[in-house]
Parts: sequence; C-alpha cells; structure tokens
Amino acid sequence: MLDQGRTAARSGPQREEVLSRSPGVTIITRPVTDVNEPAPATAEPVSPHATTFIRRSRATGEEQTFHLIGTAHISKKSVEEVTLAIESLRPDTVCVELCATRYAALTDPSRFRALDVPAIVREGRAGFTLATLALQAFQTRMGARLGVRPGAELLAAVAAAERVGAAVVLADRDVQTTLKRTWGNLGIVKRVVLLIGLFASAFGGDELDEEQVEALKRREHISDMMTELGRKFPEVKVPLIDERDQYLVSHIVEAPGNTVVAVVGAGHVDGMLKILGNSVDRSALEVVPMPSFAARLRPWAPVLLAAVAVRFALARGVAPGALFVAWVGPTAVGASLLLLAARARIETWLVSAVASPLLAFVPGSASRVLGGLEAALRVPSPEDGARVGREVTSMRSALSNPVTRTLLVTVAAEYGVGLGRLIAVAWLLVRAWRG
Repeated sequence: MLDQGRTAARSGPQREEVLSRSPGVTIITRPVTDVNEPAPATAEPVSPHATTFIRRSRATGEEQTFHLIGTAHISKKSVEEVTLAIESLRPDTVCVELCATRYAALTDPSRFRALDVPAIVREGRAGFTLATLALQAFQTRMGARLGVRPGAELLAAVAAAERVGAAVVLADRDVQTTLKRTWGNLGIVKRVVLLIGLFASAFGGDELDEEQVEALKRREHISDMMTELGRKFPEVKVPLIDERDQYLVSHIVEAPGNTVVAVVGAGHVDGMLKILGNSVDRSALEVVPMPSFAARLRPWAPVLLAAVAVRFALARGVAPGALFVAWVGPTAVGASLLLLAARARIETWLVSAVASPLLAFVPGSASRVLGGLEAALRVPSPEDGARVGREVTSMRSALSNPVTRTLLVTVAAEYGVGLGRLIAVAWLLVRAWRG
C-alpha cells in the first residue's frame, strides 16, 4: 500500500508545491488524499487534519514521505484519527509531540506524589509550578467533561505504532526547558497577568463542548488564536510555540524510514510547515539562559528608589517616624491581605505582619521565608501530591489541597510584599517632595 501511495504522489506533479530547499533535499507538499488514492478500497483514509510532505534527495532521488497530523489534546476524534491513520499507513516511524518527561507524566498517574514542596519554595519555583498545575487543571477539567484524558491521542499514537511495529520518536523539547525559557522571558507584571489568566481558565466557569474542541483543529481558528497570542504575549509565544515548531520539525525530518507519521497539536502545524528545510540548532534551543544583569538588577530598583526618597526626605526635615510609617504600613498590610486571601496559616500571617517590612528590603525573600514557614507548618504529604493530579480542578479544591495551598501562599507572600513595597515607595516619594 505504501509503495502504491508514493507512486501516486509522483504521478501528479501539477499538484506539487515546493515549500523550501535544504542542501541536497527538495521538500514538497501535496494534499494528503494523493497518497491514498491508489490504495485498496479497504484502506482507511488518513486523518482529514493531516498534511503530507516529501523530502526528495537530489543526489540519490530517494524519497521520504511524512504525514503531519494536527490534533486537539482533549479530542476523542483525534484519538480515532491518529489510530486509523497509523494502522492504515503502517509507517516505519511515528513521531509524537512528547518529551521523555511528559511521556512519563502521561503514563504515571502518581507522578505528583514526588512533588517536593519545600524544595520548590526554597528554589523560588512556586509561581512557575503553580502555572504548570493550572494548565494541567484546565486540561484535566476539559478532558473529564469530554470523556478523554489530556494527551490521549499521543498515547494512542504510541500504542498504534507498537501494534504495527513502527519505531517511536519522542520529538518534543523537554517540557521543563520550555517552561523555564517561557517563564524567564516574562517580567513580574506579565507573570502576574499570565498566572491570573491561567487560573481564570483553569478554575473558571467557561466550558468547551466537543464541537468547539474540534473547531480548534481548523487552521483558520488556529491562525487567529496564534495571532492573538503573539500580540498579547510575544514573550510566551516564542518559546512555547515558535521554538518548539523548530525543535519538532528538526526531529521529525531526521526520523528513519521511508514513511513517517508525526502527531502534533494543531497549533504547531502551520508554523512547522513554514520552516521546513531550514537549519535548526537544537542544542541552542535547549539552553535555559541566565537572567541578564539588567533583569537581576530590576527587582532592586524600588528598594534603591526608596533609599533615595528617604535621604531627600530627611534632608528636607521630614520626621523619621513619618517615614517609618510610610514604609511599614503598606508592606505589612499588602502581605497580610494577600495571605488572608490565600488562607495562610495563622502563624504565617502573624509572622508576615511583623517581618514583611524587613523582607521588603530583599526581593524574593518573602516567598522563601513565609512560603518556607507555611510548608513547614502544613507539611504536604505524598498523597496530597497524588490528589493534585486527580482532584485539583477548581479554586476550592486548590485551596483545600496542602500542596497547591502552600504554593498559593508562597506566591501571595511575594506579590503582597511587592505590592506593599511599591505603595511604600510612592508614599516616601510624596513625603520627600512635600518636605
């Protein structure tokens, strides 16, 4: 069947479109139906959400045929489509949009048991981890509503590959690298906006039905969404989408065999097709860049500004007691209010009321000190971690689980002190100006 398909593809040159060229290789796309036209009547069609492209060596004339299938990660139809396509084509290799970490996560339901909350707090990864869990919660909630596990089509592709004897390639970049590069791209304001958006999506009331999920695979909808994401969050789109387009393409075109099926999220398909044939340095995309000197200095700017304001205020005769109130009041109140909203333990709340004015002098210290105290007092267990994956799909469940509640308190502590610090700096500047 595969030989017949490749013959059919060569018999219709008027329908070929050369997308790009790389040294010694011509890359061509054509409608996926061309590949199956001469196939026996019993053969199942390739997915309607697939694109076929061929790499033809100009030196040897040899061809590799690739079928790129765009899916939705919470779609029953995607599960059926990739299974039928792989069983019909019987490819040599199946590539999936997974890394080893994500594959292990999808096949290990107890993965969250190993969450080391004190270490996460100590290393300053609470916000990053919360963003990851919020995205997981959204997919879990949608999957439960539609009766399909998130990523089920990728696991179905792996299972179908094993049945037909195809090799499996985990083609995606490690998820931790992707998330760290994404998080590192964001300033503090964008991080807050992104966290709020993720929590609104994860724990809000909006629901998608199956028809809306299937619409997400249509290219015109995907294009609109990618354009909007790029406009609102270019810092997110580049590492989360664009870089992974490059990474996925480079792995897929290196896959062995004459026929390759690649299963990826529909949002990647157009981007991947645009860069076919381009050289990709995967090692450069795997580096987590260190923050620049300016980025490391930026959190200290309010503290330096406060010191300058105090110096000028004292020179203009402002009473030290007034300056003390201007700093202590906002920093203590800001942290207390957000910790109250996050339902911190009373001990953490009391310590924050006393320590926040001091913690405000050292950016990042509030999350480590107050979050560390909360983790020590609450002591999340492995079973609490296991329940994160199963049960945390609403704000109420997030606040009742010791893991997510500790992380929420940690983030609330840092942003509460940060907000109070900004108000305090503004107050000090006003006092210095008025004298």
